[in-house]
Order: sequence, then C-alpha cells, then structure tokens
Amino acid sequence: MTSNQTNSGQFPPDTPDLEDDDIPSGPEMEALEAELPSLARIRRFAVAAERVDWFAHVGEHPGPRTMDMAEHYVDALGFPDARVALVTDWAEAAAAAETLDFDSSAWEAEEQLRSALTMDALELMSEDALQVALTHVAATITNPIKTSAEEALAIWDEPTDEMLDLAVGSAVQACHQAVLVLAAGAEEDHPFALRFRLFEGGRWPIGVAGLSFNLF
Repeated sequence: MTSNQTNSGQFPPDTPDLEDDDIPSGPEMEALEAELPSLARIRRFAVAAERVDWFAHVGEHPGPRTMDMAEHYVDALGFPDARVALVTDWAEAAAAAETLDFDSSAWEAEEQLRSALTMDALELMSEDALQVALTHVAATITNPIKTSAEEALAIWDEPTDEMLDLAVGSAVQACHQAVLVLAAGAEEDHPFALRFRLFEGGRWPIGVAGLSFNLF
C-alpha cells in the first residue's frame, strides 16, 4: 500500500491545514480533559431527570424511606429541630411555598450551600463550562417537569395557573442544585442531592419554614 493510499483511508482529502494558533496547547487540553468527566455526569443526569415521575406521589402518605430521607435532608441543611410536616393537597402546598419568601434562615442556608458548591465546581471546570451545563439541564428538563405537573394537577382537578408555576419553579431549582452537586463532586448525602431524590420519588419537598419541613 502506498503512502497516498494510507492517507486517503484515514483523512478526508479536504482537511484544512491548522495554524499554530488553532491547536490547543498542552494546558488547554488538560483543562478540557479535566472537565469532561463532570460534563458527562451532568449530561447523564439531564437524560435521567427527563424520565422522573415528577409529582406522581404528592399527597400520598410517605413510607419509612421517604421519611428518613426527609429527616436527613433537614438535618443536613442545618435544621435538626425541624420536623416533617405532611402537606395534603395542592392548595396547602401553594400556601406553604409562598410562605418561604418570609423565612430567610432556610433561604440563607441554601444560598451558602449553593455558593460553596459553585466555588468547588469552578475548581474543576471553567465558568463557561459550568454555565453551559446548567443551561443544558434547564432546557432539557423544564418541559418534562411542566408536563408532569400539569398531569398531576389534572388528576387532582386543580387549576393549572399559579400552583403550576410554583411547582415547576421548585423542581427546576432542585435540578439546578443537583447539577452543582455533580459539578463540584460533592457527596451523595449533600442536602441538595437529598432534595432532588425526594423529587425523584414523586414528592414535592417544598421547604423549611420555622420548625417545619413541608413535604407534599
């Protein structure tokens, strides 16, 4: 086999010549390789999140595993004295979600966790890569979450207006938080990971207000 035959079997005939500036440097290649495992995990997460039965078990009496996870979540979040308060219907869930705006302690705890995860993630990947990952997940899961929420509300014969926005927004936020956990390489029992798993089980973990963790 001639040299020309070998080349024609391996490369397109019109492959352009690369300028030196087009070739990634050694450090650039190493940085890209370092980001790939995290980005691959996040892509798999987005695919799995599309298949979650969002809100499929809201209002049902939770089993021991769900209760244990909920209690573990509030403890990890920094509210060991909070108790799980079971929400029984969508109207109560909407009211509980709206009261979160008046309880800054839980919001501040989540913001501190979000900030810490973001800083840890940026040690492992570039800011651009993290933003692309977050945007990709949001674009992938928002419509499936909305569809599931509409179906759940229809089963309960509830109007799909303000309650829909509250439920979808909360679930999308949980996915955002879960992506940060993956990007930062945090532990599986991180509060944000636990919160996502409660959603994954078909529940709506609304949030901590006072000494109650409202779980629908």
